[in-house]
Amino acid sequence: MVIRHRFFLFIAVLAYFGFGVAPWRANAQLLEPGAPAQTPNPLTDSTVNPGKIQLFDLETRFEKDVVARGGAGFASWFADDGVALGNGKAPLIGKVAIAQSATWLPKDYQLTWTPTDAMMSPAGDMGYTWGHYEGRSKDANGNPVLTSGRYITVWRKQPDGSWKVVLDAGANDAPAGGDCCKLPTP
Repeated sequence: MVIRHRFFLFIAVLAYFGFGVAPWRANAQLLEPGAPAQTPNPLTDSTVNPGKIQLFDLETRFEKDVVARGGAGFASWFADDGVALGNGKAPLIGKVAIAQSATWLPKDYQLTWTPTDAMMSPAGDMGYTWGHYEGRSKDANGNPVLTSGRYITVWRKQPDGSWKVVLDAGANDAPAGGDCCKLPTP
């Protein structure tokens, strides 16, 4: 039931923006982790629309807050009814649940991300960004651990004019060497 609800929420977001999945495929690039995005830089390209610039700016401020304050910074950007979908984890529904889960300190876990693209709704009151993220920590022996993947963040303008995250979802990159796609041998 939760998966069906999330699917319909995702379809509703796509419909709100006035397009289907095909434009995402056309804009999506299969990049290696850490490879530079090939979309225009909204801060230097004068052909990029103001909505995209605004969404990239929101992402920049969101990331800086998370780098500085860790999980507390992450949770503070969510709307009261926001949803966080983590790879292989149960959905976190509501800002309170997200805050209760996002308890990491920046000294223990560093979460950074780079938006690849963004789109603002025609009404200018919702938008989404997507891109690549990295999480860095250490295991019990002090060895570095890197987690990376793709994310999508859906933003909504609040009645007070501020912007909050209403949906954030991430999926880890596939294991190296194609381990995700091997069929079991009989």
